[in-house]
Amino acid sequence: MQYRIGNGIDIHQLEEGIPLVIGGASIPFSKGSKGHSDGDVLLHAIVDAILGALALGDIGKHFPSDNSRWRGADSRIFLKHTCKLMNKKGYSIENIDATIILQEPVLSPHILQIRENIATILSTDLNQISVKATTTDKLGFIGKDNGIAATASALIKK
Repeated sequence: MQYRIGNGIDIHQLEEGIPLVIGGASIPFSKGSKGHSDGDVLLHAIVDAILGALALGDIGKHFPSDNSRWRGADSRIFLKHTCKLMNKKGYSIENIDATIILQEPVLSPHILQIRENIATILSTDLNQISVKATTTDKLGFIGKDNGIAATASALIKK
């Protein structure tokens, strides 16, 4: 077997009146992630991690923010496309480990749904998808509820 690993990170501004979408799940909150697409930082980080493992560039190369086609797009489309690229090269997911960095809201009630969404898109078992959430203990722009970030590592195998 051949293994490859990739890492991804995404950071977005939070803004009032925008839906908060994380891992394909709608999270009730007064602010949402401002982005060209739906602003799903978790899926963006996972896409970048998989593309990195494949040495295929980053999300901006495949889904440029200056292309109006992707304005408001559901980020699950990005992950599905990336999964197809991965499968076409003969790879599959061994595991994903991701962390969402957000002061509020508390994400623990939503983590299982987020993991299920990702596992379904990647056609993998739930136990291969790890999603955690943490805060910055009120430090920095994330701690002041002005931003959200996510990191992800993807191990793929052939």
